[in-house]
Amino acid sequence: MDKIYVNGMVFYGYHGVYPEEQKLGQRFYADVVLHASLQAAGRTDDLKLTTNYGTVYQEIAKIMTGEPVKLIETLAERIAMKIFADFPLVEAVQVRITKPSAPIPGELQSAAVEIFRERDGK
Repeated sequence: MDKIYVNGMVFYGYHGVYPEEQKLGQRFYADVVLHASLQAAGRTDDLKLTTNYGTVYQEIAKIMTGEPVKLIETLAERIAMKIFADFPLVEAVQVRITKPSAPIPGELQSAAVEIFRERDGK
């Protein structure tokens, strides 16, 4: 299966378990890999035969900057569900959400979750 990568998206949101996170907000990073056949688009140079990653970005931005949630797992699931709902050519999606300022006592670069989902639960 071919892949489209949309990497290093940066958003500011108010997600988190702790009241301080929900009040102050923080940066989050999102990366997605869209699994789909790109052969027809590659052979014809027709945007209608692929998944427009600019539109994918816009939909992810709405989720990442929208309604606050407690868990980055929830953000990842919402993104996967939205991609399947809006982009019929995508057969599977990998979503990684990174929280660089996780409120954990100690030194760490970031906390992250990564999910892989297939259309129709295959």
